[in-house]
Amino acid sequence: MNNSDEDSAVLHAILEAAVDAIIVADQKGRILRANPAAAKMFKYEASEMVGQSLNMLMPEAVADLHDGYMSHHIETGEKRIIGIGRDVEGLRKDKSVFPLHLSVGHSKVGNKPIFIGILHDLTRRKATEDALARSQRLDAIGQMTGGISHDFNNLLTVIIGNLELLGMRGANARQLPLITDALEAAELGSDLTSRLMIFARKSNLQPQRADLREICSDTLALLQRTVGATIDIITDFAEHLDAVMVDAAQLQSALVNLALNARDAMGTGGKLLVSIRNVTIDDAYMAQEADMEPGDYVRLSVSDDGTGMSMEAQRRAFEPFYTTKSDNGGTGLGLAMVYGFVRQSGGHVTLYSELDLGTSFGLYFPAVKQPDVHHTFGASAYHKPKPKNGTGQTILIVEDNPKVRKLSIERIRDLGYMVREADCGDQAYEMLKTDARVDLVFSDIVMPGTLNGFDLAAKISVEFPKLKVLLTSGYASDVISAGLAHQTTFEILQKPYRQSALAQRLQALLTDVSAA
Repeated sequence: MNNSDEDSAVLHAILEAAVDAIIVADQKGRILRANPAAAKMFKYEASEMVGQSLNMLMPEAVADLHDGYMSHHIETGEKRIIGIGRDVEGLRKDKSVFPLHLSVGHSKVGNKPIFIGILHDLTRRKATEDALARSQRLDAIGQMTGGISHDFNNLLTVIIGNLELLGMRGANARQLPLITDALEAAELGSDLTSRLMIFARKSNLQPQRADLREICSDTLALLQRTVGATIDIITDFAEHLDAVMVDAAQLQSALVNLALNARDAMGTGGKLLVSIRNVTIDDAYMAQEADMEPGDYVRLSVSDDGTGMSMEAQRRAFEPFYTTKSDNGGTGLGLAMVYGFVRQSGGHVTLYSELDLGTSFGLYFPAVKQPDVHHTFGASAYHKPKPKNGTGQTILIVEDNPKVRKLSIERIRDLGYMVREADCGDQAYEMLKTDARVDLVFSDIVMPGTLNGFDLAAKISVEFPKLKVLLTSGYASDVISAGLAHQTTFEILQKPYRQSALAQRLQALLTDVSAA
């Protein structure tokens, strides 16, 4: 074998072994050779590509300019892409366009110039980047939404509290209906903020160890009437499933949201498939779905054969208030709530859809393999006695918002209690060290200073063990994170709250003090 034959054999072996596409073309842009990876990338047989113009592998807009670029380089020697590389788009045989990275080399065989292109498919990388960008965008929206909802809850607390006080302090017959209407409107606002909190991953979840089959079976039994007789609900539940930690009520709400969306997408009828499987997420999967920790999950899939979703709808599906159903009353909060709930549960949501073929949502919940552990985040269980007025006990109100603090003072005094006040946890702690003649501390959670509500409650539980604490917040996520950090469950009253709820909590806690 001479050197020429040996070089040719080595070149052939390199082309055959390369995982990236390699294409050799002449100065007129005709393909002289394409390796197997190139044929696979563009979905041609290699023999179909040889002798054809490189333009067949480019979208029309790029192909129209390509010949001019090659001629310009040959005539002037100017390098616009050779030796540099850039991200471009390719065109497959099936006319689908995909992203790729192209680097080009230029040489001569004899006196004839040739061009060697090395192409790397960027589809997976772009999908990962898009998924990460979408996740980051939703996280940013969630943080903003949570902050706005928290502030709005404070406003609603003031509005509801003052309206109730007006009603209790002798409003006349003409004024009472107006106060009642205003209270109902404020309650609707409270419901809206609670749904926004779910999206923002700041809702007051109560996860318990559960079998997804049981929750889904109960929910689907009720859903059949809702989705209508023209839609067949098909279930496919694996026989052996890991347990998960999940808030059953929120999971039912998520399943209902997905089922009703599917019903709307299927119109006059179709099939709704609900399946549950154990899955293991590994590194190969991570290449396609960013922001998902490897490990064992239980996947709940909800799929329909409806109209499908456009790429724009898929990109924005989980954004709050984005909806494609504005003509028939869509609020744009359903999928946002599903997304927030699953993410707050430590899971992940996937979406796949094709126009005219259908849509499939995947809800991934981390598998629980350790012995049963029950956590209740938020308020601990308590007996709700009939609300009674206080009998002169002293309550220390700790609240940094002046309007909320003023309202709390009025409300608690109206219930028959003595009141002291502090504008932060640090001030409240100093007051207690100086004079601990207080029966209960009613404190906000999020406050400036070194002691937030949980820190203050933790100190009280150690230094003043007989002193009761009632916390309040518009941020239920603070309840979860801080509660776990202190490994202590404190009573929590979620903002905005009604006067009756405040009376019940105070009475229950102070009754416990008397009993002790």
